[in-house]
Amino acid sequence: MLSNPSAKYRPFAPVNLPDRQWPGRVIDRAPIWMSTDLRDGNQSLFEPMNAERKMRMFKMLCEIGFKEIEVAFPSASQTDFDFVRSLIEDDHIPEDVTIIVLTQAREHLIRRTVESLRGAKRAVVHVYNATSPTFREGVFSMSKPDVVKMAVEAVTLIRQLTAEQPQTQWQLEYSPETFTATELDFAKEVCDAVTAAWGATPQNKVILNLPATVEVASPNVYADQIEWMHRHLARRDSVVISLHPHNDRGTAVAAAEMGLMAGADRVEGCLFGHGERTGNVDLVTLALNLYTQGIAPNLDLSDIDSVVRTVEHCTQLPVHPRHPYAGDLVFTAFSGSHQDAIKKGFARQQPDAVWNVPYLPVDPADVGRSYDSVIRVNSQSGKGGVAYLLETGYGVVMPRRVQVEFSAVVQQHTDTHGGEVLAADIWNLFAQTYLQAAGPVVYREHHLFEYGSAQGMRLVMDIHGVTQVLTGYGNGPIDAAVHALQSAGLGVQVRSYEERSMGASAEGGEARACAFLEIVRPGEAGACYGVGIDGNLITASIRALVSGINRLGVTSVAMAV
Repeated sequence: MLSNPSAKYRPFAPVNLPDRQWPGRVIDRAPIWMSTDLRDGNQSLFEPMNAERKMRMFKMLCEIGFKEIEVAFPSASQTDFDFVRSLIEDDHIPEDVTIIVLTQAREHLIRRTVESLRGAKRAVVHVYNATSPTFREGVFSMSKPDVVKMAVEAVTLIRQLTAEQPQTQWQLEYSPETFTATELDFAKEVCDAVTAAWGATPQNKVILNLPATVEVASPNVYADQIEWMHRHLARRDSVVISLHPHNDRGTAVAAAEMGLMAGADRVEGCLFGHGERTGNVDLVTLALNLYTQGIAPNLDLSDIDSVVRTVEHCTQLPVHPRHPYAGDLVFTAFSGSHQDAIKKGFARQQPDAVWNVPYLPVDPADVGRSYDSVIRVNSQSGKGGVAYLLETGYGVVMPRRVQVEFSAVVQQHTDTHGGEVLAADIWNLFAQTYLQAAGPVVYREHHLFEYGSAQGMRLVMDIHGVTQVLTGYGNGPIDAAVHALQSAGLGVQVRSYEERSMGASAEGGEARACAFLEIVRPGEAGACYGVGIDGNLITASIRALVSGINRLGVTSVAMAV
């Protein structure tokens, strides 16, 4: 049991920013995106990506639209070094994409890193060193001046080495690692020293990446820290403020969104939040959050299933089925009340109108999902989900009272068998219940004829296995058929009748009609529905009548021998 946390943990001190502006701002444009799937995401894997998987991931990131991709930590392994060389030498880097490599602020690692980039058209060298008291004092035994000196010397060396390769367009990225746990005035001091050492200008901006290396406070505190830096940094017009939130507290997405409101220009992360410990910020969620607010994310996520499959192949990690926007079940409603609301929302949604469907913040079609996967049925489901699957999958638009009746049939099935019921299972249940309803009456054929001002109906039926020819008259085909059946002792009344067009059959035939008849036995309580489907509306209606008679359990009292 967790107890007495106040004796072990201390709340993070708030930022002194009484005139903070970010809470009143809104995000109105997409940030600069930087994918670190191939670096931070890769080094978090139990089995890092091999060359084939790294290349597949890189190509997909380019196709999605990332213009900045952190591809490796080339001084850390020969595999990473060779991957960078392969990208450059084999001309895999699109004209509008800049690759980024990471290095610690150590001379031999910096030299190896810059060497890996030889021949690149554009490249960013991303250097970092830890700045917080915990690391300065507890890990490295360094003073504040020592930390500043390390950062400046690293940047000076990078500037010297990159100047020796003028064929490449170079940019510097600097991260004060553990920024969120660093005193703000000291973080500013280090960052200002770095931009001065690089000679940052509006034409040659330095990327200052301010990471939540470990989430140590609520996301509003991170936003305060970003706004403070945004307002106090020297050479702000020569700086790109970048965010790199980790997810230790589970608030990385909120931290990134608030950080953008606070003045940041750029976000680093991984497609589905991969990264060390609890991961980096989730770029898919961030981008599609913008999209649902009417802001173009400038990333193509219109085939989300393809993105998921590629990431799962490359990382050997599953994407959670309830992952925002991308999970297999994220657009799936099992709850009956949810299904009913979604079905009604789809029915009302106009093609060119603002999206407004209950429980669905984004149109599934926009990310390449079909509507077939939205509503699925299990023991928690209701009539809305059942009706939706029959309508979208088989063209059967059930009247509301039929929905209520048939949902009880599906509920009984799910209670008995458990698990999810697929659309095909529901169709089979529907066919067994209505279209193939077992009983004493089997329809064979009919003949409709005029009889004065009325209509006549001649029915050929098998009743208890005996073929009979029945004749009746009425004010229309259904009334005439009812009277014909009454002559054989099959007395019923039609309480209501509805018909729907189903479109073409699954076999590609002509459009079909689906008839629904609510029938009762005269003088008795209780009613049920019969359903008939046929290319001819009158035939469909007679089939529905026979379906209802069999389901109601009507027995002939006038057997012909």
